[in-house]
Amino acid sequence: MKTKLFFVGMVLLAFFVLGCYKQVSFPTGKWVDLSYNYSPETIFWPTAERFKLEVVAAGITDKGYYYAANRYSASEHGGTHIDAPIHFAQGGRTVEQIPLEQLIGPAVVIDVSEKALANRDYLISVDDIITWEVEHGLIAKDVIVLFHTGYGRYWPDPIRYMGTDQRGLEAIAELHFPGLSPEAARWLVDNRSPRALGIDTPSIDYGQSQMFESHQILMGENIPAFENIANMNQLPETGTLIIALPMKIKGGSGGPLRIIALVPE
Repeated sequence: MKTKLFFVGMVLLAFFVLGCYKQVSFPTGKWVDLSYNYSPETIFWPTAERFKLEVVAAGITDKGYYYAANRYSASEHGGTHIDAPIHFAQGGRTVEQIPLEQLIGPAVVIDVSEKALANRDYLISVDDIITWEVEHGLIAKDVIVLFHTGYGRYWPDPIRYMGTDQRGLEAIAELHFPGLSPEAARWLVDNRSPRALGIDTPSIDYGQSQMFESHQILMGENIPAFENIANMNQLPETGTLIIALPMKIKGGSGGPLRIIALVPE
């Protein structure tokens, strides 16, 4: 009798749970992949180890089934990647310490491509941000701010994308690509409190930077940066949801980033 009552009770409980369950809906829209592939073509900083993929196995095993496995290596900072705060701030968060809430959220896209494509050393200014706000409204606090320079059209040509295809310390002097001015970085931190910043160039600082002041300002406030973002031209200037999940490297100063965008209908 007790067994029968227990069975009936479990059935009633199951019906109750199913009746109370409401399916969680996700916004509909267009998904945009903002990450480049990792391959021998992937662009890295001139002094960084480039991506290497070594085939360990690829074929039919002696037991008759197919099996494939590879090993890879690369520096943290290359391709579409994240700069964790510790990259330029002693005591800043490492990759695995960045809260998920800081990697996911609404985004605005500030298009400076007309100016940047006309000047490889263009510095995004406070005026660029204010001009954008005049047209689109004030940037809300705690959003992801992305800068569209137009240089994604040159990937994966390193000469057109960052000014040189040379490797080593000597090549750093030849880097020419746009970036965020330190004044604009400080203004954003003080007035808009972004959760993260991103750009479609190799660095949030421009290619000729010597002190990487924009990195220092942002990362001193534990604000991460997303670099070498792909397909920025497919994003509207407002309304996008960003999901930016890096490889979870314990103690990492950065790492490969799979970043995607949802553009709602």
